[in-house]
Amino acid sequence: MLQEVTSVQFTIGKIDAGMAILLSPHHHTVEFPAQILPDGVKTGSIVNLTIERNHEEERRQHEDFLALQEEIFYSFSQPPEVPEVSVKSVTQTSIIITWKPLVLHAADVRGIDVYRNGQKLSLNVANTATSAKLSGLDVSHEYEIWLVIRTSAGALQSNRVHVKTHAMENLTGINVSFGTFSNNTDIEALIDVLGRMGAHYTDDLTTDNTHLVCTVPRGPKYEKAVEWNIPIVSPEFLKACQAQGKIQPATTFYVSNPTPVKTSQDK
Repeated sequence: MLQEVTSVQFTIGKIDAGMAILLSPHHHTVEFPAQILPDGVKTGSIVNLTIERNHEEERRQHEDFLALQEEIFYSFSQPPEVPEVSVKSVTQTSIIITWKPLVLHAADVRGIDVYRNGQKLSLNVANTATSAKLSGLDVSHEYEIWLVIRTSAGALQSNRVHVKTHAMENLTGINVSFGTFSNNTDIEALIDVLGRMGAHYTDDLTTDNTHLVCTVPRGPKYEKAVEWNIPIVSPEFLKACQAQGKIQPATTFYVSNPTPVKTSQDK
């Protein structure tokens, strides 16, 4: 049995094309990369090769292998995690639900279905989505909502949330964004109106907004509201809601653009 460190003597027999032929005292030949031989060696030179077992590297590679095994086992043995649904916002006719990014481990998502009172809705929810908006709901009506996540490891059903849409007198669900105004100082007074109603506003327009408020039917927010089918109303809408103490029909306060908004298909 060889020792931990072994030194063997060789004679350089030939060096050609980057390879050296080494001859042992027992007439064995070994092909050896010439570039790692000492400088100045040539045919007939005598070299000693020392072979030492690398326990440190063996231990490191063994630990890496065990860690990889554990990672693979954890990833492929863990079932997908059930999503937790919560309510983000409620209005008289809409509900927005939200959930954290899906944790599926080794499984793949194949679809996200939204159920309302036992009926699967025809919503186009992206596999990477973390929210969904349910529109066209009845005023002051109770709903039970949940998700079914279809994965390569089977279907996962989320928790069920029970939520009631607002009554007409509840104005807290109003969430507007302000578009273009002929006089921007008017916005400050409207923000005060929203505060007295318990309603909200956002600087950016998103699909979560219930209305776009403006006096000039122009601009990027206006075009987005048209694209997303968000009602575009005048400031009088908010004033009427506050005065009447209940939400008013948006159609009475629509702001329209006499010039059609160009879409990407028109350009």
